[in-house]
Amino acid sequence: MDLLSATDWLRHRPGYTYPLAVAFVGLTFILRLAASDYLSGFPFLSFVPAILLASFIGGAGPGIVAAMVAAFVVQQFFVEPHGAFWPVSVGQWVGLSTYLVNAAIIIGLMEMIIIAHGRQSRLRSELNSFNSRLEETVAERTAALRHEMEENAAAQAQVRQLQKMETIGQLTGGVAHDFNNMLAIIIGNLDLAQRRMTGHEDPRLLNSLQNARDGAQRAAVLTARLLAFSRQQPLAPEVIDVNKLVGGMSELLRRTLGEHIRIETVLAGGLWPSFADLSQLENAMLNLAVNARDAMPSGGHLTIETANTELDERYSRMHSEVEAGQYVMISITDTGTGMSPDVIDRAFDPFYTTKGPGKGTGLGLSQVYGYIKQSGGHIKIYSEIDRGTTVKIYLPRHVGRADARLAAGAQPIPQGSVNDTILVVEDDEHVRTMTAESLHELGYTVLQAAGGPEALLLLEENPDVDLIFTDIVMPQMSGRQLADAVQEKWPTIRILYTTGYTRNAIVHNGVLDHGVSLLAKPFSLEQLAHKIRELLNMPIRTGDEGP
Repeated sequence: MDLLSATDWLRHRPGYTYPLAVAFVGLTFILRLAASDYLSGFPFLSFVPAILLASFIGGAGPGIVAAMVAAFVVQQFFVEPHGAFWPVSVGQWVGLSTYLVNAAIIIGLMEMIIIAHGRQSRLRSELNSFNSRLEETVAERTAALRHEMEENAAAQAQVRQLQKMETIGQLTGGVAHDFNNMLAIIIGNLDLAQRRMTGHEDPRLLNSLQNARDGAQRAAVLTARLLAFSRQQPLAPEVIDVNKLVGGMSELLRRTLGEHIRIETVLAGGLWPSFADLSQLENAMLNLAVNARDAMPSGGHLTIETANTELDERYSRMHSEVEAGQYVMISITDTGTGMSPDVIDRAFDPFYTTKGPGKGTGLGLSQVYGYIKQSGGHIKIYSEIDRGTTVKIYLPRHVGRADARLAAGAQPIPQGSVNDTILVVEDDEHVRTMTAESLHELGYTVLQAAGGPEALLLLEENPDVDLIFTDIVMPQMSGRQLADAVQEKWPTIRILYTTGYTRNAIVHNGVLDHGVSLLAKPFSLEQLAHKIRELLNMPIRTGDEGP
């Protein structure tokens, strides 16, 4: 540190600098008197150092004071005649003037040095401050860039995962259409075979038929899970009180999970309603609870929690498929073995499982994932090895009134009447034949058509048809186009759709159009009987109502 910087503190304290200026002059006076035997002439020159020091520590003010006091002392004690206030000769006037000019120059130069030093100090301070701010800005921007890079990497990973899921979903959805048609033929004919048994057959035949039907039903469940994963299953959403749903499932979960799993529910007060398919949500929660049980083979603790939550824009940016907004959250937490990050990344992949052979299809979480996404929600897994797993389901908040839901219990298979005529429209001959035979077996009068144009011709000849049971995906004329044509000319005819592939004209984002009735393939004889009777018992719609 230089002398100017070292004396800055003194320079800003006038109460010290002015007395010091006088003290410098006094000290110089004493030294001059002491050295008077060795010094002669130029008495003013002896006080120049005092003026310089005074100007150095205090600037112009103390320097001027030191110069004036020094001039008075010299004039009084070192210039003859002693005690004279003013010079008495021209030489004395010249000496005094020369002294004052030199003192002014010294004071002025020192003042300029001090001003330059002050400016330099300010610039140095500003430069240090700028450097500090620059370093902070660089550090903040670096951290922000690092965070943005992490967010972009996470978002790209999410996009890749979504693209993979979408590709697999398109594949499974396309396969499901033909597969469901084949299953419809198998299940329908097995139902007919069992219904036509007289009771005198070999019991082994009955067992074989039942085993075949059970296998076909398992295949149908597998197809339904694939459709759920690909977000193509038909949903019937309704307003749901999630707290009521969780409370109602407690006993079912206790029976399913066993006594070695302790179940706790934490239900939020004032929980918002949600809008989703109730039965599918029950299946999703049961699926997650069973997975949690399997992760706790020695027993443990399962916690089901509900809460209102809001996913903000930042979360939405990190998860590109998530729309920011208000959600109803369902959290299922276990104290099991947990999952590694690699397992979490693949947890929703279809047919991926960490369970042993025969202990899982690998479609449980895939089905849950597809259902939640199809419902406009979000699902997230948090897990640590040997600490447990938490799966959080986010369903969009529903704003509006809740519609009453009628509970349907198990009922016997309703029989038809020959007075009720049903037109079956199906391009697959085997499915059409099986469906017609099933309806005949139920007691209905049945007409068959291989497509929309043929169905319209049959209606011209048989206008007393009560219900049309039509496939949706057909060549030349789709089921929806056929229904529109029928409703325009014969508005009293009821329409029941069937399909093995739901990405079509009556299902949008997995949700049925308003007023549409659908029986998804493959269906059993019992399901067909109940659905047909349900529609026939409904009041006839007028022409301005949609099908």
